[in-house]
Amino acid sequence: MYRGKHNYVVLNRYPYSSGHLMIVPFEHVSSLSAASPETAAEMMTFARRSEECLRAAYRPDGLNIGMNIGASAGAGVAGHIHLHALPRWSGDVSFMTAVSETRVLPETLETTYRKLKESCSRW
Repeated sequence: MYRGKHNYVVLNRYPYSSGHLMIVPFEHVSSLSAASPETAAEMMTFARRSEECLRAAYRPDGLNIGMNIGASAGAGVAGHIHLHALPRWSGDVSFMTAVSETRVLPETLETTYRKLKESCSRW
């Protein structure tokens, strides 16, 4: 979706909600504290921009922005950090994932990509 000097932004293949994206460093590190200052700074810049883009594209009630660091915290790839950013709405169906390991999405990833591309022309 977008490539910076130290990080890149992609859509989550298995999103919790429409618009769920991830900021991934090129640097292979297992914790935020192990990331170079340049990688961490750009990651935060991308997180701020992601917030703006998600608000513009989806008009959510709120957002989740965070990381799962380590296998016990739910990291899919425990040795490589990434930051999640996803829009949330009051009454959304996030309980489906916790209760039945099912995702409910009202749009395809192609539609999500198009919406974010239109809303984030100045990444």
